[in-house]
Amino acid sequence: YGIVGLKIHSKICMVVRQETEGIRRYCHVGTGNYDHHTARIYEDFGILTADPEVGKDLADLFNGLTGYSHATDYRRLLVAPDKLRPALLDLIDREIESGRGQMILKVNSLADPEMVEKLYEASSAGVEIDLIVRGICCLRPGVPGKSERIRVRSLVGRHLEHSRVFHFANGAGPGEAVTYIGSADLMGRNLDRRVEVMLEVRHPPTLGRLREALEVSLTD
Repeated sequence: YGIVGLKIHSKICMVVRQETEGIRRYCHVGTGNYDHHTARIYEDFGILTADPEVGKDLADLFNGLTGYSHATDYRRLLVAPDKLRPALLDLIDREIESGRGQMILKVNSLADPEMVEKLYEASSAGVEIDLIVRGICCLRPGVPGKSERIRVRSLVGRHLEHSRVFHFANGAGPGEAVTYIGSADLMGRNLDRRVEVMLEVRHPPTLGRLREALEVSLTD
């Protein structure tokens, strides 16, 4: 199963059950591999949900991967290679236009030239940007007139930092934050040549836990 020429790198699972009230979908969207060895040594996030919107999205995506359909419009997912890059560029533009933009991006690698230039543009426009990058980072922070508002951290600890989290303070409108977790790094291969999935998290307690984890990383 899959799409010719594209590696499936997303971390998604769906169980469909016939229950007394009808069909129900149980979904997991994560940042980590489904591997019992790396699960013991990698730091990752995952969400288990029965949210009907997420269930419909994953059903559409799995149908596309198995050849039964070709859905391109999703409710809660950003899916590469079709939608993820333009959606991220649009989210960065919203932070620029807000006049009080703020972003926190946690990834394994940041190497895509277009994304690097877009972050430079956002910094020059006054957006405050915190990057947590475990490995390769092709962006240079603190350059006068270009990246003065960008801070980059790399965490080294007992567990391999592997989660990807994208937080935009004005992603859903002025003053309305939006947060995604998923499988994609900011590299050309992830944005253009792989099937990647980022899920918009809306459950308030879960958002609070994610925000807490980011704050801990930023104050390390």
